[in-house]
Amino acid sequence: MSSRPYFETVKSFADVPITIHGVETSVFLEASEGLVQLFDLLGSGVFGFVQSDIRGNIGGVRARYQADSSCCSTLENLVRSESSCEDRHGTGCLIRLTRGLTFLCRALQHMQNDPSVELHVCFKRSYDEVLRHHHTFFVRSLAAVAVRAAPYRHDFYARISQGAPAEKLDVELARWLCGLDVIVKRLKAFIEGGGYGRI
Repeated sequence: MSSRPYFETVKSFADVPITIHGVETSVFLEASEGLVQLFDLLGSGVFGFVQSDIRGNIGGVRARYQADSSCCSTLENLVRSESSCEDRHGTGCLIRLTRGLTFLCRALQHMQNDPSVELHVCFKRSYDEVLRHHHTFFVRSLAAVAVRAAPYRHDFYARISQGAPAEKLDVELARWLCGLDVIVKRLKAFIEGGGYGRI
């Protein structure tokens, strides 16, 4: 068993460069791919629909970036480059990706901020805050089932700590979440403030 917590084995959102031009696209995508793997640690199919959506949206943003990396070196430039195009697939994918990242960020923040609350409560709060208003009744019903299937807090911590001390995990998780929080808030302000969409 590894002695490194999960958050030390993937690119941290705290290490994603943010310049005056915006959030660096390629490193952001690498960190986002690491996040998708986190859903595997939640157990059999919990939030599979969110994981699938995030994975598809990473692919959409990556395709736009690879089609014109010079114009899409930052996420903000990617959105600006599509603003005059009829097809804004990359922007749509970034909006949905930002929602998914915000959902996970809020859930894990709830988990860290309130150690007495079980994981399913943290994910329910986050779902209600971030995603619920974007979903139909049917999807909300699926989400309610997925939330109830979340592992116990203790089990989830054991999976992401991978044998490392809890203190080490908490430090790295806090760093990771701080980086992610800065990015999703920045993207939300940029996208909504520029009239590109709603997070």
